Amino acid sequence: MSKENDTVTLTRAEYEALLARIEDAEDNALLDNVEARERELGKEKARADYLPGELVRRLIDGEHPVRVWRAHRGLTREALAAAAGIAPSYLSEIETRHKPGSFSALAKLAAALRISLDDLAAWLEPRQE
Repeated sequence: MSKENDTVTLTRAEYEALLARIEDAEDNALLDNVEARERELGKEKARADYLPGELVRRLIDGEHPVRVWRAHRGLTREALAAAAGIAPSYLSEIETRHKPGSFSALAKLAAALRISLDDLAAWLEPRQE
């Protein structure tokens, strides 16, 4: 008999315990990777892109991620606009959500902020009012 056709029956409690163990293993693997990166680069350098709790709260509260990352990097609106090659007024419209920002503009801003587009996109989903 082929093992491909075998089935296993678990109770709900056993299934949930198995899922919990898998999640714990994934969490431990992630922590192992973080600790390895910190050993390789040093804690300060490895954590340079971590946002402090205050800035995470601002993201959760709906503040535009470009504005939050700009604050984290200690940049003025004019300095970031110049680094990204966009007009300061356009950056202001993006940060205040008056304009969504083109893909090109967001890519330039992400590069100037030294973050991935994913770091912006995760917070740019349409907000539920």
